[in-house]
Amino acid sequence: MTTPRKVNLEQKFGLFAEHWSPKVVGELNGQQVKLAKLSGEFVWHAHEQEDELFFVMRGKLRLRFRDGEAVLGEGEFIVVPRGVEHQPVAETEEVWVVLFEPASTVNTGTAGGERTVTELEHL
Repeated sequence: MTTPRKVNLEQKFGLFAEHWSPKVVGELNGQQVKLAKLSGEFVWHAHEQEDELFFVMRGKLRLRFRDGEAVLGEGEFIVVPRGVEHQPVAETEEVWVVLFEPASTVNTGTAGGERTVTELEHL
């Protein structure tokens, strides 16, 4: 058995600069813990099979939904249920988010396109 290792999120966020490209920092029970830096608007999308948790570590994240929106500040999170179309937006500053989602989750969900990340880097 391998001894569990702690993860320092600040240190891990310091290892990359690109936006909208999630990095895996942990795995448990078929779920992945991912870090992402966000800037600007992402594509409208949904995840047909997976719920998705967004936890804001730095900045302010606006999540648009077809019937409203939620604004998350540092230390806040939201769970987007499977099938709910959403658009993450980092309007004025870079946002750091921690994502909890099944390992099968594709970042662009049903939308696909040029922002789809097919191979996730493990930090």
